Amino acid sequence: MKKYYHWTVPLTGMALFTTAVSAEQDLNTYLQSTNHVTLSLRFGLNVRANFSGLGKGLFLPGSASGSGQLTPDGDLYNYDDGYNLTPSASPNPAYTTYWGYDKASQLIPGGVGYTGVALSRTTATGISTSQSGDDSQNAFPGFELSYDRDLGKKENWHDMHYGLEGAVNYMKISLNESSTSGATDSTTTYNFLFPFPVALAPSLAAGSGITPGRPSLSVSPNSIISGVPTAAAFSTQDQFNGDLWGFRLGPYLDFPMSEKWSLHLSGGLALGLLDDNESWQQTLNVPGTGTFTASGQGSDFKMLWGYYVSLDAAYQINKRWGVEGGVQYEDIGQYSHSFSGRTVQLDLSQSLFVQVGISYSF
Repeated sequence: MKKYYHWTVPLTGMALFTTAVSAEQDLNTYLQSTNHVTLSLRFGLNVRANFSGLGKGLFLPGSASGSGQLTPDGDLYNYDDGYNLTPSASPNPAYTTYWGYDKASQLIPGGVGYTGVALSRTTATGISTSQSGDDSQNAFPGFELSYDRDLGKKENWHDMHYGLEGAVNYMKISLNESSTSGATDSTTTYNFLFPFPVALAPSLAAGSGITPGRPSLSVSPNSIISGVPTAAAFSTQDQFNGDLWGFRLGPYLDFPMSEKWSLHLSGGLALGLLDDNESWQQTLNVPGTGTFTASGQGSDFKMLWGYYVSLDAAYQINKRWGVEGGVQYEDIGQYSHSFSGRTVQLDLSQSLFVQVGISYSF
């Protein structure tokens, strides 16, 4: 008689085995299908700035006055207490009728009238012409939204996937720099003479612009009296704010490391749109004389471009959701612009971005 043996596998064990294999296959399938969007919080590092033009137009030798006053015709004073300017059409280039003063005590008396006008200019030496706003240790917060499109895989390269990545990001740049230093102050008086002594009518006195019948005054000073140098204190402050919108596009490679971990490498073109504004103020305090101040402001918009390289590590929570973090190196060059005499240079050629985000796959 033949004997028959029956081998049986518990249905519950078979079901668990089948479920585990199916879940692992689903997860592996997801890891190998890298179409996903990622929203990341990012921090920009190694952003450097330099502010140049300190003292320019105010306290340096040969510069315009720091008073900021305007002539009746809208031109800046070229001396602390007045102006001596040449009209565009002057019949005699050695003399001008475009002059003015602030105080009657600046008139030089002589004979039956006045022989000229004394104008002064305060200058200072020993002021650094620039200050560094090195914020490379500060982190500027921002965000990024990226999209990865899977184009294929190399099975013989451990199922490495490749595709195209695009992203848009934003970062706020805010720099507030200030400095103080000593300076050596000196006030020089320049005497300008009339061709002959004149008696000035009230209508031709201080504050007048290009007025018909105004006496001519020499363009070049007839004598210069140098003042005694004194110690002074100089301070300056800059406030720079910029909105940097970034765009990047390039290929990527995905390397599965395990069932849940993968490495993501990408690089390509980077663009930056910088919308910024700058305001500054500087002060020269001269003991016994007074305080000279000046300020300026302006705004600008510019496009920058360069390249980026990014490396991220991704962890898959489930079939749809994951988290990732990494570092990005970006070079979009250097930005430079002049704001009312102050030049701001922003170095974005070695920027580092640390980012962490959440991804959704489909």
